[in-house]
Amino acid sequence: MELNRRTVIAGAAAAGLAATTLGGTAHAAPGRKPVREHFGTLADGTEVHRWSLENGGTRMKVLSYGGVVQTLQLPDRHGRYANVVAGFDNLADYAADSPYFGALIGRYGNRIDAGRFTLDGKPYQLDVNDGDNSLHGGAKGFDKRVWDVEPFTEGTDVGLRLRYTSADGEMGYPGTLRTRVTYTLTRHGDWRIDYEATTDKATVVNLTSHVYWNLAGEGSGGIEDHELSIAAARYTPTDSGLIPTGELAKVAGTPFDFRRAKPIGRDLRAGDEQLVLAKGYDHNWVLDKGITARPEHVATLRDPHSGRTLKIATDQPGLQFYSGNFLDGTLTGTSGRTYRQGDALCLETQHFPDSPNQPAFPSTVLRPGQTYRTTTIHRFSA
Repeated sequence: MELNRRTVIAGAAAAGLAATTLGGTAHAAPGRKPVREHFGTLADGTEVHRWSLENGGTRMKVLSYGGVVQTLQLPDRHGRYANVVAGFDNLADYAADSPYFGALIGRYGNRIDAGRFTLDGKPYQLDVNDGDNSLHGGAKGFDKRVWDVEPFTEGTDVGLRLRYTSADGEMGYPGTLRTRVTYTLTRHGDWRIDYEATTDKATVVNLTSHVYWNLAGEGSGGIEDHELSIAAARYTPTDSGLIPTGELAKVAGTPFDFRRAKPIGRDLRAGDEQLVLAKGYDHNWVLDKGITARPEHVATLRDPHSGRTLKIATDQPGLQFYSGNFLDGTLTGTSGRTYRQGDALCLETQHFPDSPNQPAFPSTVLRPGQTYRTTTIHRFSA
């Protein structure tokens, strides 16, 4: 029998955990100010800090480097906590080897074909860092920048406001882009991300978060028995470079049908051509709801062993599901264990890959006088 979150939190308190970590109960202290500590120093002398946040039974550690969510701890159905995101225990590995663990992604999440696009009749060449393509903003995207971080408490919420200004021409993108991303932990333990950006020249923007999830616990093994549902009847097939072909293909009758929850591993080795090209799932799902004024529920991920469940709500039109295909056993995580293929997965809310070159896809153009705004909410239970 599954327990609700209030029962789980009460069980955690009974196990001797500090009451101040248990937001949403009579003994909780929601609104407690986040705590900062030194995490490391980059080669150029820039200091990097780590912020600790707790609310509603959820605990997070966030770096000023890349806005990285280094750890996120949740209780299971018995109130036992585990870190459920992949990451490193030191700054050097993030700077040298990270496959975007826990990072903010920009200016453009996902791939742009050949790193080229044309806007208002002018061609632009971006930094190419993924074969022939530009991936996640280039070799030094937002994931490798040190953000200005301001902690806040507002009522029963706690959080961080992260700011970064990307100069005109950075990684080839036009316009000075002023970006603010707000991480909020609510009294219910939800993690909300609000993205905002403005520009002084026409540009393209597609911001997202690249957290790698394993709800059984970081370093605990594969995610093939996690159960996933995605509210999408179509997805965007890709070519061999993982660039969308432009087709919005039906998921019905294919391994890409997650309209009803199923174990991720059920069809992972089905021999489907798209799975072979990507070495697993690394595709964009076309969400049934499209672009919405407010976040709507689009996906649920559940670990049947721990009971931990993640529900994602977004206003974005797409969701990239990546099954950790390129983890190859060469990286060691916070637990001291190595990450192998399929040891964690990503669910990235977004506009579609290569949209600047796909007129039929929803536009990612941002112009002066406009404000880019989008919100994603992660709801946890056990």
